[in-house]
Amino acid sequence: MRVLLAGGGTGGHINPALAIANEWKKHDPKAEFLFAAVPGNMEDTLVPKAGYPVAYIKLAGFHRSLLPQDVLHNIKAAAWLSVADLRAAKIVREFKPDFAVGTGGYLSGPIIRKAEQQGIPAFIHEQNAYPGVTSKLLAPKADIVFAAFPEAEERLPECRRFEVVGNPVRQAFIGVGKKEARKKLGLDDRFTIFSVGGSLGATKINEMAADLMAWHGPLGEINHIHGYGKNGRELFPKMLAERGIDLGKFPRISAEEYIDNIHLYMAAADLVISRAGALTVSELEVTGSPSILVPYPYAAENHQYHNAMVLQNAGAALVVQEKDYRREWLISEVERFAESPDRVASFSAAASHLAVLDTASRICAMIEETLKVRAMKR
Repeated sequence: MRVLLAGGGTGGHINPALAIANEWKKHDPKAEFLFAAVPGNMEDTLVPKAGYPVAYIKLAGFHRSLLPQDVLHNIKAAAWLSVADLRAAKIVREFKPDFAVGTGGYLSGPIIRKAEQQGIPAFIHEQNAYPGVTSKLLAPKADIVFAAFPEAEERLPECRRFEVVGNPVRQAFIGVGKKEARKKLGLDDRFTIFSVGGSLGATKINEMAADLMAWHGPLGEINHIHGYGKNGRELFPKMLAERGIDLGKFPRISAEEYIDNIHLYMAAADLVISRAGALTVSELEVTGSPSILVPYPYAAENHQYHNAMVLQNAGAALVVQEKDYRREWLISEVERFAESPDRVASFSAAASHLAVLDTASRICAMIEETLKVRAMKR
């Protein structure tokens, strides 16, 4: 069996593709895999590191700014796009896949479109509640559209078959209980907050963390671990200084640029404050973590807001957009969580109810079923 996969640009697109490949390999150790990759993108590093070969196709997204450097970038992007179909056709023709899987990002477009045009079984996985442009274009001819959230179906009305399967999450997130996580991290039973804005950091979440620390730090009753990210290296200490907070005086508070073992901190926390990327939302579901979500306002199609609303509508999270953030609101809501174990338990149960623990195996089983049906019709 020969499997062609395409999905890149961010870990949210790459990791699902890797999870599907790893699961398929369990059942078919002799299968051959090929990943399409944009040179210099994250997939160019993560995929070979996972042991899979790559075929390069030069592509880039377009910038909306009219600054000279962005105009130059867009000229290059347009030139690459004009030959992308030819390169994609060559990859598909030479590899001769038995099926192809796209997991999002502009890289999926030309590869899966060529597979569809050549009659090769094609599948896509949409991680977000609000599907991206690529998924909308590919969905009508895909054999199956796999989705993380049922809310995506109403925005993909023309697909042949729609299946809600969740997002693949790393095995480390599955089965970790709060007590176990706190023991490993050396945390006691006090109310615990974990706030993080990703590896680069998020200015608004850094501001929220600083506001909370200025409130609860002197009280000494709340554990708070914060990851301020690369971009917060200089800014976050200034935020704390402006609020008169010296972390050295508050042993229950810690702040690091990068947080290792994020799965343990999510599981240990009574409340997580974070962005609302698709995989983050799925990880919160798997760890059963109550959350306050701050969607990245510049995400394509505002998809983080739609992801976050899935949890809020289920009673598992509170959503605040950056433009609406108020310090008093945050402190009031966190205080309510800290004073009400029942509220924490309710939000946690609602998050856990949404969790899907076997996404990759579900996807592979349905692909195998589809291939068998197509083979019988020949």
